[in-house]
Amino acid sequence: MLRLDEVLRAYLHGYFPMADPDDEKVYWCQPHRRAIVPLRNYKTSRVVRSLVRKGAFDVYFNRDFGRVIRSCAAPREEESQTWISEEIIATYTELHEQGFAHSVECYRGDELAGGLYGLAIGGAFFGESMFYTVSNASKVAFDILVKHLDRKGYELLDAQIMNSHLEFLGAVEVEHAEYMRQLELALQKKIRFI
Repeated sequence: MLRLDEVLRAYLHGYFPMADPDDEKVYWCQPHRRAIVPLRNYKTSRVVRSLVRKGAFDVYFNRDFGRVIRSCAAPREEESQTWISEEIIATYTELHEQGFAHSVECYRGDELAGGLYGLAIGGAFFGESMFYTVSNASKVAFDILVKHLDRKGYELLDAQIMNSHLEFLGAVEVEHAEYMRQLELALQKKIRFI
């Protein structure tokens, strides 16, 4: 298993771990351009706003972190492999038990319909992955996360590597130097996620 202090220190310096899908070897990633979600400028889509208003899902924090990270690790239809290895699952499960890693979960009845997980340090939240089995469940979980972080006074929501889904959710790319400036400011805050 990765050493927890090593993982936490890596995040403080702008790195995050990913496993190679072929051999599951973990490597450290530090993109030149970073995807972040500006918390104060975040705008909920009309569809998500409607789902939240109607209470389409029951939303919880940290109810079943293990199921969330394993669901995120499951290969998706368009991807046959995953970067979330057993070593990463074990490490983040322990980080969850230590109070650093958190999940946001959407349920429909007893069914886990979607969710996400990430790491909270100071005033920064590092989003790791999300999944859904019911349409829009991960978008609702993300919406709840953003509003929660904003209410609690977080400064940075790191989405790591830009993709079309993150762009739809409101992420923007910043250069590494700007990311590190925002990270340094965020880490000066002391905020409890829950």
